[in-house]
Amino acid sequence: MSLPSDLPAVRAEQRNEHPHQHPDPDPHEQPPHPHHRHGWWWKTLLTGFVLWVVTIIVTFSTLNTNLVPTIILLGSFLVPFTVVLFVIERVTGSVSTMQLIVAFFVGGILGVLGASLLEADLRAGAGLYIVVGFVEEFVKGVLLVVVGWRVRPKTAQQGALLGATVGAGFAAFESAGYAFNAAITSRGIDLVSLLQTEVVRAILSPVGHVLWTAILGAVVFGAAHGRARFRWSWSIPIAYVGVALLHGLWDSNSTISTLLAFLVTGTPLSAARNGAVPASIAGLATTLYVVGLAIVSAIGVVILIAVLIRARKRSAGAGAGGVDGDPAWGETPAPHPLG
Repeated sequence: MSLPSDLPAVRAEQRNEHPHQHPDPDPHEQPPHPHHRHGWWWKTLLTGFVLWVVTIIVTFSTLNTNLVPTIILLGSFLVPFTVVLFVIERVTGSVSTMQLIVAFFVGGILGVLGASLLEADLRAGAGLYIVVGFVEEFVKGVLLVVVGWRVRPKTAQQGALLGATVGAGFAAFESAGYAFNAAITSRGIDLVSLLQTEVVRAILSPVGHVLWTAILGAVVFGAAHGRARFRWSWSIPIAYVGVALLHGLWDSNSTISTLLAFLVTGTPLSAARNGAVPASIAGLATTLYVVGLAIVSAIGVVILIAVLIRARKRSAGAGAGGVDGDPAWGETPAPHPLG
């Protein structure tokens, strides 16, 4: 049986009949996890917000106090958990969803427990908030290293994403505690105070614990330059001190803004009654408080972006080769058992 003479041309036509077909993927390119689908984070945020509002309406209409824990959990965990979903959609390498869930829940619980134990003997004073910043960032930093020990490759972007997850877990459990304390008063359950606390902390959580630990994670992981193991760098303690100071300034901003309001208006400190700010300067104190938070947040965001840009440039300049006998991730034949 003879074949038609134009068979090669037919085959060539068949190969080109799908002009939009993608070429074969690069074997050296790090593929994303198959479960990574963009868009779940904002869908979850919208759905959770609707459920939170519905729960509030039902609670006020029925006065059913059994729904108060639901309000606390939804309001405290919605934004931090959305951060985790945002990370899941963008993380690459060997970071799995389970590792991120562990970083969020276990890291968050151990973080607040460890911080509570270390802060138990602290006494009120001028430097209290700075000390708290150093304590909490130390605890989160240790948990970040433990959770990220087997993450490969270790890059600044991976560290920022994992750090944001640990920070989100810490923020969620801490916010739940603040919301509970705001709700319990001598007159019973104060739902208005509870909701105010949750709204403020939900809005600020992405530029609070999430941002500080993301900066620290970017520096710690970025020092590894894409390798499988952590590496020491003097940039790590510098970053730790920096985020701890930013954390302390963030926490002490209320006190700083109040003092500035007294100084700017020339109001004597004796005008305060039982620790309450006089009504004449309350508006200025609130404005200075918001401005202060915006400044500290902007500094943190600029630092994080600068760290990621610097790491990306360094990675592009170094190429795929390793240094000092420690191969880069792309050249590692097998995972190191302790890496």
